Amino acid sequence: MTKLLQAWSAGDKTAAARIAELAYPELHEIALRCFSKERPGHTIQATALVNEAFVRLVNLREIRWSDRAHFFAVCARFMRRILVDYARRRPHGTQVELDEEFGPRQGIDPDIVALDRALSTLAKSDPRQAQVVEMRFFGGLTADEIAKVLGISVQSVHRDWSLARAWLFRELRGHASSPVE
Repeated sequence: MTKLLQAWSAGDKTAAARIAELAYPELHEIALRCFSKERPGHTIQATALVNEAFVRLVNLREIRWSDRAHFFAVCARFMRRILVDYARRRPHGTQVELDEEFGPRQGIDPDIVALDRALSTLAKSDPRQAQVVEMRFFGGLTADEIAKVLGISVQSVHRDWSLARAWLFRELRGHASSPVE
């Protein structure tokens, strides 16, 4: 995939199509995982989310892809933006749950807009922690992949993840639709 990404960066449109073929199943699985954390009744589908992310990717100009992890990190950013834009257009927002795998649950059920706001606030004080959350929550990247994208150790990713989860737990407590137990 890295060679295809580099070919795409060099202007090879057929490489972009091949990347779509290779990455689509994994991106769809990531999107399904994101939606499994949301309340029932969500009207945007995982397929639509992935398709919209691909449309935005294809429209990128002059990006130098380094590898698979970089590609999925950019996809994570697009999926976050798409979900937040969608939630802002809805009268009651889009609810998500953060669990132990993707973040602190413990009775918290924040909406995606509150999560986006919290991540933007976190990014001002610790951009790397916000990136770790975005790549893990929205992109489904592993700690190893995140470490590679950010050029840090896996231990640093785990530390950032733990600190960011604790911070998000405190921050989102005020935006929760149900009390923290």
